[in-house]
Amino acid sequence: MPQPPTLTVRPPRTPADWAAYYALRYAVLRQPWQQPPGSERCPADEEPGTIHALLLANDSEADPGALAVGMLQPVTARQGQVRFMAVAPEAAGAGHGRRILAALEAEAQAAGLTEIVLHARESAVGFYQRLGYAVVEPSHTLFGVIPHFLMRKQLSDQNNG
Repeated sequence: MPQPPTLTVRPPRTPADWAAYYALRYAVLRQPWQQPPGSERCPADEEPGTIHALLLANDSEADPGALAVGMLQPVTARQGQVRFMAVAPEAAGAGHGRRILAALEAEAQAAGLTEIVLHARESAVGFYQRLGYAVVEPSHTLFGVIPHFLMRKQLSDQNNG
């Protein structure tokens, strides 16, 4: 029996990639709370050093179909922040979020960062704890209804292969 294709995490490259990337960010992180289109974007998306990770369902230029996305924004010379992590609901539980996070951590280490912080939705805290992140403190409440927690992970002296 033929093996399914290997899914690869990579940065968005084409206009179709970027459209799929932002469409998933909007569908998962903004639309369920009636936020306007465009709210899934931020100025940091365009900043030098920002890293975007995309896991595609296929490499069709016409319709790449994002399964998972995430962004790493440098905060200081040693610290980065993971933002906008999203997995397509129909692809949840297949390890795609873990793959995006591992790719972002590897990029962080390659850039010389030694620590990653993030603000996790309450429902995602367990996911990040299983991957070595620790809760630092309660953070903010997004849209007045989604509690977030500041989490941190040290990358120095770790092998994220």
